Amino acid sequence: MLRVIGLTKEYSSTLACDHVDLSLKEGETGVLLGPNGAGKSTVIKCIMGLLRYEGSIEVDGHSNKLESAKRIMGYVPEIPALYELMTVEEHAEFICRAYRLDTCVREYADELMTRLELQDVRKKLGKELSKGMQQKVSIMCALLPRPKMVLLDEPLVGLDPHAIKVLKNLFVELKANKTAVLVSTHMIDSVSDIWDRSFIMVKGRIAKTCTKEEIAAKGESLEKLFFSVTEDPA
Repeated sequence: MLRVIGLTKEYSSTLACDHVDLSLKEGETGVLLGPNGAGKSTVIKCIMGLLRYEGSIEVDGHSNKLESAKRIMGYVPEIPALYELMTVEEHAEFICRAYRLDTCVREYADELMTRLELQDVRKKLGKELSKGMQQKVSIMCALLPRPKMVLLDEPLVGLDPHAIKVLKNLFVELKANKTAVLVSTHMIDSVSDIWDRSFIMVKGRIAKTCTKEEIAAKGESLEKLFFSVTEDPA
């Protein structure tokens, strides 16, 4: 579903991503972990085609630069980017129109608004919402087209415990529908029960890749592995 080969991105003289390789199969949930400044957000943005880069990125066999790839990807940015003068329900309507979605998906929008506790604010403008509410709207918009792959950059930040539980349940449903999910986060404990494959980044490189089965076979935890890879021995 997702194949990244030799992804390299440089900002001025700073190498944000250095020959990053990673892949996900359909139905897999990957977690992109790393300390602040490791390059996680840059990887997500490059996959989404928001940044210029060197290397190769394919989504479901299509270059991520093609519309055929962009139409099957959902994206939740680290900082919600809502239209300030559009209401919550207008955001949902905008996505439905942009993707030419049918009535059934509009019903799905109502379902998502209910589950994410957005019904009481559906008439509010984007600029009137709290950070947490904006994040929920962003999640709703990303999932509405029922994409084959969803990328989420620090999606748990700003969410209340109920919303985190709902999002985890949505991850389970996405997996059941064979949707590939890539989550960039530093909240390891919050994703410890939903991941299939982990990618640990250090200074722009993938320092370690492993599956949940490999971790379990060694009797380790994702948190223990993360700190063993990222902590400076000195």
